[in-house]
Amino acid sequence: MKTFRIVIITLALVMAALFFWLWFAVSKQNDLVAGEPWGVPFQLVAAQTGQPVTEKDFRNGKPTALFFGFTNCPEICPTTVYELTGWMKQVDPDKSKMQAYLITVDPRRDTPETLGTYLSNATDRITGISGDPEKVEAMARGFKIFFEKVPSDAKNPDGPDYTMNHSASVFLLDGKGRFIGTIDYGENPDTAVQKLKNLLARNS
Repeated sequence: MKTFRIVIITLALVMAALFFWLWFAVSKQNDLVAGEPWGVPFQLVAAQTGQPVTEKDFRNGKPTALFFGFTNCPEICPTTVYELTGWMKQVDPDKSKMQAYLITVDPRRDTPETLGTYLSNATDRITGISGDPEKVEAMARGFKIFFEKVPSDAKNPDGPDYTMNHSASVFLLDGKGRFIGTIDYGENPDTAVQKLKNLLARNS
């Protein structure tokens, strides 16, 4: 009988601990969703229109997909533009439910005009963001984005020939600008589409 009581007490303690762990995990998840908008204040330029863009455009009630890149990118950026455009056509055919942005990490070459032409030739779903180089770089750092200039000629690091290393994921924000998750470069297309569907469902 004594052994039976010990077993019951042990099970009760284990169940209590499990309940507490589940409660803590759910609370942390809720804290993440209810957290502050991602990033920092900024004022830049919409490449296709020349109109101002600020952090408030990420908090206007529409979910946002955004990524960082540059027009001279040989593979990752054009692939992301193409794939994201296709995924958005599937989940938001009439372009009314969500928005997408490409923020340059190479603003010295990617002026608003250059970036606007690049995107206008490729998609009608993604707005480019550029502007004063120092402000663009400060915005990217404020959003915790990795980027670095890689000179093509090590003997002339300040020369005109260079490429950029940068974060390659698409970042997903809810209608209040809060970080929800990412779509990784090279992610399975079905998984990527489902993530966008989940983002829209969260916002409905």
